[in-house]
Amino acid sequence: MENILSQRVLNMAESATLKMTQKSRELKAQGVDVISLSIGEPDFNTPESAKQAGIDAIKNNDTHYPPVPGTPALRKAIAEKLRRDNGLDYQDTDIIVSNGAKQAITNTFLAIIDKGDEVIIPSPYWVSYPEMVKLADGTPVFINTTMEQNFKITAAQLEAAITPKTKAFIFSTPCNPSGSVYTREELASLVEVFKKHPQIIIISDEIYEFIQYEHKHESMGQFTELKERLVIVNGVAKGYAMTGWRIGYIAAPKAIVSACNKIQGQYTSGICTIAQAASLEAMQLCPENSDEIKTMLKAFRNRRDLLFGLLKEIPGVKINMPAGAFYMFPEVKSYYGKTDGKTVIKNSEDLSMYLLFDAHVATVSGGAFGCDDCIRLSYATSEDKLREAMRRIKESLAKLK
Repeated sequence: MENILSQRVLNMAESATLKMTQKSRELKAQGVDVISLSIGEPDFNTPESAKQAGIDAIKNNDTHYPPVPGTPALRKAIAEKLRRDNGLDYQDTDIIVSNGAKQAITNTFLAIIDKGDEVIIPSPYWVSYPEMVKLADGTPVFINTTMEQNFKITAAQLEAAITPKTKAFIFSTPCNPSGSVYTREELASLVEVFKKHPQIIIISDEIYEFIQYEHKHESMGQFTELKERLVIVNGVAKGYAMTGWRIGYIAAPKAIVSACNKIQGQYTSGICTIAQAASLEAMQLCPENSDEIKTMLKAFRNRRDLLFGLLKEIPGVKINMPAGAFYMFPEVKSYYGKTDGKTVIKNSEDLSMYLLFDAHVATVSGGAFGCDDCIRLSYATSEDKLREAMRRIKESLAKLK
């Protein structure tokens, strides 16, 4: 039946994170005790006030078609959140609400990319960025980084990657999968490069904004000289533990917002009114004052420190300390070429599959993020499960000779 499918879908890679999550669920359904460190989802519940707002929306019959770009109240609340938390000056007309940050980013690429346009993506990157670019007929251009540079690009690397075909640049801070966080000084150095290339649209994915351990979040939006070509991406999934509500947004120049509104109006229209009502309530939660956000952040910090220590005890594993998000991205290439007598480990995909079936721990291959030397571990799970997962992984890796 493949001859009935488009080349677009045939050439598209499956999401590695969703693929591994599905495989681990299948094993669990068979009765296997799988510890999943593959999914990028906070293991906390949505704040009570947000849940109640969703319930109230149902009771109040707020169940009719919403405006395509989002309800006026939610867009206003997002603008107020950007002022309160980030010191940024956006109006509600500069914002469009979408079905999660995934749709927000895809809308943006569809709005600005033509066939042959290049989009620069630092590596490691979130698995969906390149496929989104290709879906819009663009060409991904990767900048490789190393653990020694904390998986962050330099201004010199950025300058070297720019060509006359460069249309956009996308990155995340904090970063999925590495947990790396750009400082203000590092962002400023990139801004100096962008100032020399006014044709480039900058897309700043800030979905992990609230999950930082060392410093406050530094938004690319603070560099106002870029405002007319900057797209800030965010949402409620990670910081408010609201992944299933599927609410993301962009703050961007009006021309891009208008174009995304046009696109979204044709293929999804407005976003679930109940989810918008819950998100409106969540936007009232200041991260510095919310007990729920602070509790989640404290738990993630403790888990990060625990997992870092446990990984350091495993021979052949190299690790750096991430400053944000809830992932570790250890280098595991010392195990490539080794075997347990049945399976030869050739790359990160082989190692992830080996750990799933031998140790019953689900991870994600680093190759899916553009860095085959590593694997990604999510520590959005309990400390007891992290300890047991690392015990299993250490025991399983010791079988490889």
